[in-house]
Amino acid sequence: MSSTRPPLTRKGADRLRAELEQLKGPKRQELINAVAEARAHGDLKENAEYHAARELHGFNEGRINELEAALSNSEVIDTERLNPGKKIVFGAIVDLVDLDSDAEVTYTIVGDIEADIKQNLIAVSSPIARALIGKMEGDEFEFKAPNGLRNYEITGVRYS
Repeated sequence: MSSTRPPLTRKGADRLRAELEQLKGPKRQELINAVAEARAHGDLKENAEYHAARELHGFNEGRINELEAALSNSEVIDTERLNPGKKIVFGAIVDLVDLDSDAEVTYTIVGDIEADIKQNLIAVSSPIARALIGKMEGDEFEFKAPNGLRNYEITGVRYS
């Protein structure tokens, strides 16, 4: 993995490309139409609908730029082709047990732009991912979480 280009999983790149396609196609057209419709309502200085539509259009264009830059600057890693065994590297799907509460959680270590904690996709640059990299199934480790020190056991490591 090149150290100068941020990593991105193949699945993450595919999701970002699909989002980009949606934003550049149907979403962009929808927002252009909304701006045009609001503009037709007259005085632009006091037209809140127009200003809101322009703002949404600007956010959409900003996200398009962000995705295009991320996709062109990232190194896409096909995690299905990795063969690190049970060692945790970028792209690993890691099953953990919190030794203090017996709570189980599964994280996938992904590129920064594709991270989404709600889907248990953690950024490779995050503190927990950095604590996991290089460890193996069966290892136990301490992690300083925002709510205090946690003790985990790695119960599974896989790649897909």
